[in-house]
Amino acid sequence: MDQLDEKVTMNEHLGTAVIDEAELAKRKSDLEELVELMRPAVQMDGGDISVTDVDYENGIISVQLQGACGSCAVSSVTLQGGVERLLKQRLDWVKEVKGGVDEDIDMFESQSLGRGSYVPRYY
Repeated sequence: MDQLDEKVTMNEHLGTAVIDEAELAKRKSDLEELVELMRPAVQMDGGDISVTDVDYENGIISVQLQGACGSCAVSSVTLQGGVERLLKQRLDWVKEVKGGVDEDIDMFESQSLGRGSYVPRYY
């Protein structure tokens, strides 16, 4: 039995994983730390990232890109290639990342918040 299996046991009645309080606190802390590490990169383009739901037992995280990311053509690439990749690589308990963009904001207002993607500058 590896180290992760010792901290996670199966609830036989529900068929779902149950983790102890120490492991839950560690997972919450690690997730918060990693999101704060990613946030400045998204904010540079006028957006933000928000965790909307977390299933710590089954390793499912839902995130939402906000602000200028709502009108960004590469927001799906940011979610899959950046956010999902980092979460899965750095948090071994993450199995699935669900994501989307905040569509509550008007598209023109969203565009005015930032450029929406990285554009290299050549001097």
